[in-house]
This record gives sequence, C-alpha cells and structure tokens, in this order.
Amino acid sequence: MSDKKPRVTKSLNSGASAPHPARKQKYLGEKGLIALITFLSAFVPLSTDLYLPALPGMALYFDVSADLANLTLTLFFVFFSAGMLIWGPLSDKYGRKPVLLTGLAIYSLASVACAGAGDIHHLIAFRILQAIGGSGAFAVATAMIKDVYDSKSREPILAMVQSMVLISPVAAPVVGALLLKYLSWRGLFWTLALIGLLALAGGIALQETIDQRYGGSMSQALGRLFVVARNPGFSSLLALFSLPSVSTMAFIAASSYIYINHFGLSEQVYSYYFAANALGMISGPMIYMRVSRKYSRRSIIVACFAMITASGLLVSFFGGLRPWTLALSLLPATISASCVRTPGTNLMLEQQREDTGSAAALLSCSGILMGSVGMTMISLNWSNTIMALGLMIIVIGLLCEALWLHISQKAYVTRIPERYIAVASK
Repeated sequence: MSDKKPRVTKSLNSGASAPHPARKQKYLGEKGLIALITFLSAFVPLSTDLYLPALPGMALYFDVSADLANLTLTLFFVFFSAGMLIWGPLSDKYGRKPVLLTGLAIYSLASVACAGAGDIHHLIAFRILQAIGGSGAFAVATAMIKDVYDSKSREPILAMVQSMVLISPVAAPVVGALLLKYLSWRGLFWTLALIGLLALAGGIALQETIDQRYGGSMSQALGRLFVVARNPGFSSLLALFSLPSVSTMAFIAASSYIYINHFGLSEQVYSYYFAANALGMISGPMIYMRVSRKYSRRSIIVACFAMITASGLLVSFFGGLRPWTLALSLLPATISASCVRTPGTNLMLEQQREDTGSAAALLSCSGILMGSVGMTMISLNWSNTIMALGLMIIVIGLLCEALWLHISQKAYVTRIPERYIAVASK
C-alpha cells in the first residue's frame, strides 16, 4: 500500500486561539463550535455514566447476573472503538459533517430502541447499535480540533475541551440517580435519545471544517489507518497514553457494585461519591496547563505516573475501610490520569501531519479498547474487588512510568517545544 495520498493538509499560521478564517462557523461561531466539539466528545461518559446507578437494578429487572448486565457496558465500548476505526477515515474522505449526521441519527434511533428493549439480549444488541452511531460523532470531534486550530493554540483548546467534557462523569451519575427517582431505567435511555437529537441539531448547523478530502477509494481511505499505525512516533505514544484507561474504566465499571453492594450505600449517595472523585478528572487538564508554566512536559508526566502508582498502593491498603477512604485513595490516580491526557493527545496529533481522521480514530479507539480490557478484568469473580483494583492501578502506573522514561528520550517527543505558556495565559 502506498503512503502517498492526493491531498496536502493546509497548515495554520495565525498563532492565536481563534479558528482559521476559512473555517469560521457562520451559524455556530467560535464558541458554538467549541461547545459542539465538547458535547460530541462527551458522548462516551453520557452514554455510560448516566445509567451506571441503574445497572444493579437492571440486573434484577431482567433476572440476570451482574456479568451479563455489564455486557451492556463492555460491548458498548468494544463496538464504539471499532466504529471509530471506520468513521474516522471516512471523515477524511467524505467530510466531518456527513459522518457526524449519520452517526447521530443512528445513535438517536438506537437509544429509542434501548428504551423499549424486552430482554437483556435485545438491550445488548441495541446498545451495540448505539455505540456504532455514537462513535461517528466522537470520531470527528478530535479531528475537528486539529482541522481548525494550529499547533500552538491546540493544547490550551484541548485542555479546555477535556475539562468541560469531564464534567459529564460528575453530573451524569447524579442526574441518572435523580431520574431513577421518577423514571425507570428505560427513562434514562429516552434521555439519551434526546441528547442525541440535540447534538444532531448542532451538527446540522455545523459548517464543514476539513480543507481537502482524501481522493482515493473507500478501501484506500480505510487503509490509511495502517499507514498511521506504522508511524513509530504515533504508535509508541498511542500505546503509552492508552494504558491509564485500563484502571480508570475498571473503576467506573466496578464503582456501583463497590459502593452500593459492598459498602451498602444508596444509589443517590453512590452518585455523590462518584461525582466527588470525578471532580479530579475535571481539574486535571487545567492543572497541567498551570503547572506547565514552571515545569517541563516530561517532568509533569513522570510525576503523574508516580502518583498513579502511589494511589494504587493507597487503594490496596485503605480503600476497603470506608467509602470515603476509597474515594480519597483514588483521587491522585484520577487527577494524574486526566492530567496526562492533554499533553499526550497533542503529542500524538503532532506526529501525524495528514490523515487526521484516521489518527483521531486510532487515538480514541485505543483508549476505549484499553478501557474495555480493564472493565472485563474487574468484572471477573474476584474475592476482593477493591484489592484487585488497587493492584491494577499499581501495575499501570509502574508500566507507564517505565515506558515514558524510555519514549521521552526520543526525538519525536523532544522536538516539540514547550511553547504553550503564553497562549495559556492569554
């Protein structure tokens, strides 16, 4: 397969955080575009965390095991990841907007079908369709950031979008628990259908962000995934920064069972603990931008992976004592995993000058796929789930630290200057 392709991505030279004039949005405006990108990036937490409080009740409703009920979560991530590998390259060929509208239409219809599911197997099937549709929206979100913003302004935009996106894990379980007071679990899927329709309205108002589309065939467009994956700079960073998703998503999958079944908390109180821990996710990107004014990217990432390891030790020794000790023990890992997302994402995007849709798809897919691995591992029949979670966090922290100390010496990491301080402070 040839690595040549019949288009050249135009570079941006503005140096400011505003979008390139050719990509200004007539209807959305710059703030509206950022809001839409943020909303699209939030589809994963909205589609999972909103109904987390209902998972134990759904298992009882369908009279199935927790493992089978968890397939509505695990398979969602698997097919969400697979869908992005198709939608991302197709968005390079056909444009971001057509992919976005198609995906959101599928997502909305599948959400309605989930609300009417008659048994757990139908629900799992409709969740797979929901994942395929939602992945189309999610696939273009990161690609649009690179379409519109130049390298100098991209990291502050990524930090802002990621912080706003991470509000969803805080708000979604609380909102889900509140809705469960008045609605059944089916009502939560009706809510997701409305969210899909709202995003669809924003997608209709969107003006295309990609400058030039890939001119090859559909099969050639999909083949660009392999071209991007063969880029050693991109692939090594991708493997490294996807690993924290293993422990992060393991906690999300097990959290309701730990807090509700193990500690005996109500669904509402569980949502508060979940939200309190998720506040660390929101602060992570902004903490990175502030700390990066004084310290190098490499030093910050080293410190973050060390904190993840320390957090795993705290969970192992103190997490099982009280619900609040578990939440506090997890907080360093939550903040640190979120903190490294911003520099990690930008480093990966910098490795690929073209094929932005394919790069963004691989970036998101790898993280979600690793998350699915973590969710599957924590769903096994552990005698002590909290201890298993702590050990998992320790292993991830140590592995990431070792890989980063090796990879960060490479030229493709050190060649990108620490140039975001002035932009971040404006």
